[in-house]
Amino acid sequence: MNNGINVNSEIGKLKTVLLHRPGAEVENITPDTMNQLLFDDIPFLKIAQKEHDFFAQTLRDNGAETLYIEQLATEVLDKDRAVRDEFLTRILTEAGYRHGRTFDELQEYLGSMSTKDMVDKIYAGVRKNELDIKRTILSDMAGSDAENLFYLNPLPNAYFTRDPQASMGVGMTINRMTFPARQPESLITEFIMKHHPRFKDTPIWRDRNHTTRIEGGDELILSKNAVAIGVSERTSSKTIQQLAKELFKNPLSTFDTVLAVEIPHNHAMMHLDTVFTMINHDQFTVFPGIFHGDGSINTFILTPGKNEEEVEIEHLTDLEKALKKVLNLTELDLIECGGGDAIIAPREQWNDGSNTLAISPGEIVTYDRNYVTIGLLKEHGIKVHEILSSELARGRGGARCMSQPLWREDL
Repeated sequence: MNNGINVNSEIGKLKTVLLHRPGAEVENITPDTMNQLLFDDIPFLKIAQKEHDFFAQTLRDNGAETLYIEQLATEVLDKDRAVRDEFLTRILTEAGYRHGRTFDELQEYLGSMSTKDMVDKIYAGVRKNELDIKRTILSDMAGSDAENLFYLNPLPNAYFTRDPQASMGVGMTINRMTFPARQPESLITEFIMKHHPRFKDTPIWRDRNHTTRIEGGDELILSKNAVAIGVSERTSSKTIQQLAKELFKNPLSTFDTVLAVEIPHNHAMMHLDTVFTMINHDQFTVFPGIFHGDGSINTFILTPGKNEEEVEIEHLTDLEKALKKVLNLTELDLIECGGGDAIIAPREQWNDGSNTLAISPGEIVTYDRNYVTIGLLKEHGIKVHEILSSELARGRGGARCMSQPLWREDL
């Protein structure tokens, strides 16, 4: 099978990873659009790029091939004019435009660029002052409003390549993302997976053409047989049940267990991987703020039912017990972000102290600023590669958020 995807754990040695280098889209955030674009601050692009390059080099230095999604998209769209035209039509249609003067002029403007420039522009956004479009009918205004400075909004979250899709076994989910600010990102993934020869045989467990939401930060691969999925602000329980059914019935899938973990639904803890990551066979980072006062948390173990349309659901309130059960472990080491301190833990979690990327069992990449958590990880025998974080962290995502593994060695 020439599918380009093999991810059967969170911790197998990382061999190939998908990245996006922050670009002009980051500088197209304004104080007025931060909320809409899901940012709390505006990163300084020059430093953010240096930090991202340091991150990418760290991965390469440790044996990983780094692929850039913008380059893959350029390769796909440059190869076939019909595919490029289809992509442009989809981008404009999903932005709310219908055929008319604005649609036609945007299509002509973007279509006149080199493929690389067009892809970069779609990430950066198209400002209204770039084009002199005289709108003559109401339908020409679809997809924009008088106060918006853009015909196409920028995609500043794109450097968090974890979320638009998720590698899972030999296949992938292409995700229906929660907020409009991010939804075009998975359209780019769709075209790459459909048209790039490297991924031509990849099974798609779930495509983006759904009404229910899921994002890759909530999808964790615990083992060849089990995945954990967060019930979060950005992933619904209905989606998890639908995906579980597909994984259980698809003959190409090896997964027979889904562990759903219910976390607080808020921006600070938007995905499961912002509060919980796997870093070794029996070691995990966890933010204690996800637990109720008595230490409980709602977890649900989904397994195949009597037929393809049914799943069995077991409800537990002990995360450690649930993990031991699905991983067949007798011992578990849950390492608390910030040591569980009432001040340090939320501060370091806000700066992605729990969002670590394992590059092999017991070896991780994480932001250098979370020094208390790093010290604890080292005390627990974890090898830590520290990466720069002053500007990248302003986007509220760490090393795991900024990477989508495409190939890991099997354990």
